[in-house]
Amino acid sequence: MTPEKKLNPETHTHVLSFSEIDHSKLTIAGGKGANLGELSRISRIQVPEGFCVTTEAYQRITANTPNLESLLEELTHLKADDRENISATSAKIRSAIERTPIPEDIASEIIRHLTKFDKTTAFAVRSSATAEDLPTASFAGQQDTYLNVIGTESILQHISKCWASLFTDRAVIYRLQNGFDHRKVSLSVVVQQMVFPQAAGILFTADPLTGNRKVLSIDAGFGLGEALVSGLVNADNYKVSNGQVTDKKIPAKKLAIYAVQGGGTKEYAIEPERQHLPVMTDERILQLAGIGRKIEAHFGRPQDIEWCLADDVFYIVQSRPVTTLFPIPVASDQENHVYVSVGHQQMMTDPMTPLGLSFYLLVTPAPMRAAGGRLFVDVTHMLASPASREKLLDAMGKSDPLMKDALLTVLDRGDFIRSLPDGHEGPVPGKGRGMEALDVPTDFENDPALVTALIRNSEASIAALKQAIPAKSGPEVFDFIREDIAQLRKILFESGSIGVIMVAMNAAAWLNEKMNEWLGEKNAADTLSQSVPNNITSEMGLALLDVADVIRPYPAVVEYLRHVKNDDFLEGLLELEGGRAARQALEAYLDKYGMRCVGEIDITKTRWSEKPAALIPIILGNIKNFEPGAGKRKFEQGRQEAGKKERELLERLKQLPDGGQKAEETKQKIDLVRNFSGYREYPKYEKISRYAVYKQALLNEARRLAQAGVIREEEDVFYLSFDEFQEVVRTHQLDYHIINQRKEEYKSFEKLTPPRVITSDGEAITGQYKRENLPAGAIVGLAVSSGVIEGRARVILNMEDANLEAGDILVTPFTDPSWTPLFVSIKGLVTEVGGLMTHGAVIAREYGLPAVVGVEHATRLIRDGQRIRVNGTDGYVEIL
Repeated sequence: MTPEKKLNPETHTHVLSFSEIDHSKLTIAGGKGANLGELSRISRIQVPEGFCVTTEAYQRITANTPNLESLLEELTHLKADDRENISATSAKIRSAIERTPIPEDIASEIIRHLTKFDKTTAFAVRSSATAEDLPTASFAGQQDTYLNVIGTESILQHISKCWASLFTDRAVIYRLQNGFDHRKVSLSVVVQQMVFPQAAGILFTADPLTGNRKVLSIDAGFGLGEALVSGLVNADNYKVSNGQVTDKKIPAKKLAIYAVQGGGTKEYAIEPERQHLPVMTDERILQLAGIGRKIEAHFGRPQDIEWCLADDVFYIVQSRPVTTLFPIPVASDQENHVYVSVGHQQMMTDPMTPLGLSFYLLVTPAPMRAAGGRLFVDVTHMLASPASREKLLDAMGKSDPLMKDALLTVLDRGDFIRSLPDGHEGPVPGKGRGMEALDVPTDFENDPALVTALIRNSEASIAALKQAIPAKSGPEVFDFIREDIAQLRKILFESGSIGVIMVAMNAAAWLNEKMNEWLGEKNAADTLSQSVPNNITSEMGLALLDVADVIRPYPAVVEYLRHVKNDDFLEGLLELEGGRAARQALEAYLDKYGMRCVGEIDITKTRWSEKPAALIPIILGNIKNFEPGAGKRKFEQGRQEAGKKERELLERLKQLPDGGQKAEETKQKIDLVRNFSGYREYPKYEKISRYAVYKQALLNEARRLAQAGVIREEEDVFYLSFDEFQEVVRTHQLDYHIINQRKEEYKSFEKLTPPRVITSDGEAITGQYKRENLPAGAIVGLAVSSGVIEGRARVILNMEDANLEAGDILVTPFTDPSWTPLFVSIKGLVTEVGGLMTHGAVIAREYGLPAVVGVEHATRLIRDGQRIRVNGTDGYVEIL
C-alpha cells in the first residue's frame, strides 16, 4: 500500500453542509452540490437536508491511489470509440479508488455531520462532478447515485463508490467526446436525507421538445423517481401554460420503485386498478409548476428539476440548467416575434464567430437578430401585413416548404401575430436567399450584355478595393471597410442586379408551370438550365477538372500531392518534373477562387488561399475518376442536352391549338433562363471576394496586436465584434475574460441545432411536407433538380473527408459554393438543408444531377455505403 501523502487538514475543507454552499463553491461542491446549496437558500422551497464531501477529499484520495497516474495517462490517449480498452482501463481505476482507505480526518468529519441525524436515517449518496450540471454541459447520469443507504459504514463505502464512478465507461466516453481532461475533473459526493415519496418525477420549466419557455413539462410516476430516470416506466406527462394545465398524457404505469426497510430499493408491480390513474391532481400540478417558476427565476434560466411528493409536501432534490435549448433571439420590446433562420437559406447552419456575425450584419439590410451563434430574420411585421405576408409565404413556398409550413402553423394559431389592416405593408427584407427583395423591376430587355456589364462593373470595383486598402492601417482600416461595405450593399441590392436574378427565376417558374399544364412535362426548366453561361460557381467546379488535367501527366507530382500535409506545399512542387506547371495551374485557380471555403459567409473561416491543401483530395479524385478534357466535355454535354430539350418542347408545342403563340412565348422564357440564370451565383462571389480582401486587412491589424502583446493569438480577434475590434486597435486595451467566455459559448453553440423557425417564446417550429402517394418507406424532401438515379450513398459531414468514386450520391447536411468541385464526381445529391434557389440546387440543375434537398435527418436515416434511389423529379429518396 502506498503511504498516504500528508496534506495539512487545517487548510482544507472536506465536508460542507448545504447551508454553507452556494454557486461560488462549484469547484469544491461540484455542479449538483452547488445547485443544492443554492436551492436550500430559496424561501419556501423544501430541500431535504444534507452535506457535501468536497472535491478536496476526492483529491486526497486520488493522490494516494496506487498507479492512478499511469492509468490516467493510458486513458487520455484512447479514442472515444475504443470501447473495449476504455472499459478495461476504467475498471482498473474504479477498483483502485474503491480500495484506497478514506483518511481518518476526512472520515471523522463525515461522521460528525452524520451525528446530526438519527442513526436509522436513510440517505441518498450521489456523485457531484465539477463538470456537471453546468449551463453548457449537463453530464446528467454520467456518475452513480445510491439510494436508501443506512449506517455509517455503508455511507462511507458508498462515498468511495461515488468517487470511483467518475470513471464509469459512460463518464469517460462523454469526457472524451466533449474535450474534458480526466485530470481536471473532480468529484464531490452529496449525502442527502432520503425522501420516501408517494410520487416523484422531473419538471422542465421550458418544453424540452419545442423549446417553448412559456410551457412547463412535468413527468410523474408513482414511488421513487429512479424508475423514470432508468426508463423502467412510462411516466405521466403534463403540460402547463399561463397557469392552466393544457395537456395530459396518462399511460399505463405497471412498475414503481420503492425503498425497502434496512436499505436499498425494490421494484413493485402496481395494482391494475391504479395503473391508468393520474399520478397527480390538477391542483398539485399547478402547485409544482409554481415552484418550478420560482426556482427558474432564482437561477435565471430554464431548469431541469427533480422533485418528490411525500406527505403532501413537494421536496426538490435537484435542479440543473437545461442545456439543449436553442437561445431566443433578443428583441427590443416585449411583443411576440417570429424569426426565420438565415443559415438554412444560406446553406450554412454552423455557428459563426462574433466577428463573423457582426460583419454579416454590416452587409445585410434585413432586420436580423443573433442567437446561438446564428442569424435570424425577424419576419413578424411581414406576417402581420396581409400584402407582405402573401409575398413572403409565396417566396418561402418556392424556396423552403418546411419553412413556409412552420410559418403557417404560427399564423393558424390566430393569437400570436396581430394582423395589420389591409393595405398596410410590413417592411420587406432585402435579398437573402428565398426572401429576395420582393418588389423589384422585372421588365428587362432580353439581352445577355446586361449580365456582362454587371460582371464588368463588379470586377472593376473589386480591383479598386484591392488597390486602395493596402495603404490603410490602424482604426482607419475599419472606417475604410465600412465605406466599402456601403458600396458592396449598393452593388448587391441595386435593382438591376436583383432584377436580372428575379427575371430568370420567374421565367423558370413560368416554364415549369406551363410545360406541365400544356405538355405534362415536370420541371422542364431543370434541363433547360444546364450549362448556362456566366455561372461562376459551376465554372469553379469545372476549372478544377482543368487543374487535374495539368497535373495528371506527371506521376511525381501526383505522388507528392498524395503525401502532402502542410499548406506550404506549393514551394515543394518546383523541385519536381511538371511541378512548375502544376504550381502555376493551382495558383491561377486560387487567384480566381481562393477566397472560397466551407461556411464562407463567416468572414473568419479559413479560405482556400490560406489552406490550399483542402483542395488536394478533390484534385486527386478528379485525376482518378476522369479522363483529360472532362471539364469541357461536361459543359458541352449539358449545353447540348439543354438545346435538345428546347427543340423538343418547341416542336411539341407547335402541334397544340395556338401552338405557334405558345412556342413563341416559351422560346422567350427559355432565352431569359439561358441568358440570365447564370448570374444568380455572381453576387455571392463578389461578396466573398471582398470578404477575402477585408479579412487580410483585418488579419494585418491582428498581427500588429499580437506583436504588441495585446492579444495572445491572432485568431482571438474573431471573438470580438467589428466595433470592439476597432476599439482594441485604437486603445490597445482588451479584457481577456470576454475572449475566453465567448470561446466557451462558441463551443456550446456548436452542439446546438438551429431551428428553421423560432418564436420569441423560444418555440422551435418544425414544418412538414404535405405530400401523399409516396412509395412505402420513402424519405421525403424538396425536388430541386429533375431525374431519377440509383447509386451508392456517400454520407459526408466535412468536405475535406470526401473520398468519392465516380457515380456516388452525395448525402450531407448542407452544401455551399465551396462544395461545387465535388459535384463533378457525383451523380446525385441529398441534403438536409436547402431550397429551390440555394446554391446546391442551382448547381445540381446546371450539372444535370438529380437532387432532393430539405430531407430532415438525411445523414442519420441514410447510412454511408447504402444503395439509394434519388427521385429529383418528385422529391423523395428510397433506400434500396
